[in-house]
Amino acid sequence: MGFTKSVIHTIAQNELAKVFKALSHPARIAIMEYISENPGCICTDLVQTMELAQSTISQHLNELKAANLLEGEIRGKKMCYTINLDKWYGTKQLINDYFISTSK
Repeated sequence: MGFTKSVIHTIAQNELAKVFKALSHPARIAIMEYISENPGCICTDLVQTMELAQSTISQHLNELKAANLLEGEIRGKKMCYTINLDKWYGTKQLINDYFISTSK
């Protein structure tokens, strides 16, 4: 969505759309599940677990990082991934608020 269209929506609406877009692929859901169970894992761990190429997993990781759902810490030459819990819990609250406000 272009900037000119995003300004007509609330911050919460734009934030939810960004997170939902990042989570809209089943591989990204699987990646988030894996990282939640294996914090500090590296891309190679994901490649060995999933039937996806390293480049594909890297693209999905980039999408999740762009939505601020993942944090990465460089250890040596490797990037170790964890879930950004502040963002995750904030998103959970936004989703809860959204469902409460739309189910009246």
